[in-house]
Amino acid sequence: MSSPTTATEVRLASRPEGWPTLDNFTIVDTEVPRPGPGQLLVRNLEISVDPYMRGRMSAAKSYAEPYEVGKVMHGGAVGEVLESTVDGFARGDVVLHGLGWRTHAVVEAAHAARVDPEAAPLSTYLGVLGMTGLTAYAGLLDVAQMKEGDTVFVSGAAGAVGSVVGQLAKLKGAGRVIGSAGSDDKVRHLREDLGFDVAFNYKNAPVTEQLAQAAADGIDVYFDNVGGDHLEAAIEVANLHARFAVCGMISTYNATEPPAAPRNLTKVVGKRLTIRGFLVGDHFHLRERFLAEVAPLVRSGQLKHQETVVEGIRNAPQAFLDMLAGANTGKMLVRL
Repeated sequence: MSSPTTATEVRLASRPEGWPTLDNFTIVDTEVPRPGPGQLLVRNLEISVDPYMRGRMSAAKSYAEPYEVGKVMHGGAVGEVLESTVDGFARGDVVLHGLGWRTHAVVEAAHAARVDPEAAPLSTYLGVLGMTGLTAYAGLLDVAQMKEGDTVFVSGAAGAVGSVVGQLAKLKGAGRVIGSAGSDDKVRHLREDLGFDVAFNYKNAPVTEQLAQAAADGIDVYFDNVGGDHLEAAIEVANLHARFAVCGMISTYNATEPPAAPRNLTKVVGKRLTIRGFLVGDHFHLRERFLAEVAPLVRSGQLKHQETVVEGIRNAPQAFLDMLAGANTGKMLVRL
């Protein structure tokens, strides 16, 4: 088969103020790059779009380097090696790497990890068996130190991370697992498909009111993907010595004003709460243990995962906007 001659890239056209729009992206056709020494040419097959990417579109200093205006964006991807200049990687190998948002990438071999397409679907290496799954595992078990019998509350529970958190909590012996989501269909999915004990639509009534009703005996663990009024509700309902793992605050990512909530931080003192933010990059030492425990659960169907798949690199910006608006259930992916 002849090698392709044209590659397509998604570049950051401008920095968004508030909610991003399609005007913040440009899609450019360019020549397929050539690998140099120590590099691989990879044709991407699946790319990931994730909430943290919204922060990288801004110039503000953060834990991740901002995307550069006019330059191609990047993120998790799985692809097939077309050319290799490195011993240990051959044409046809499938690799996981960090140069998504394009059809073809020149990847440093040191930053590529071979994956087995026979062992699990490629998409799982970007989701349930990849960064999002490890985020859920590390946050619940290492950061929040969940114990058997705990009542666990997960916000954004129908998303890629939250859906794994809730299921892992049940599998690890949580006494009660509560989830919030943004539609009645997602709430039904949490209860009927994923085994949450209780779930509620945060748009139907104030979160504190619904969480208090769902957790009559309080909560011991809160896995926070949302921030804002969800964090306020969790503080309000938390038991003494509850542990919070703060993974993300998607409710504030597009805000142009400081959030109104939480307004009850004084209760952190009296309740002796532990509130700890974390990044998955600090927990890669758990990856082997995570895969050993979670891969069999995925294979057996005990841990379910759902994906929302959008076809085509040119639809990646819209997929990203849809993900920020909560249109996805489970992991949002773009298939090339």
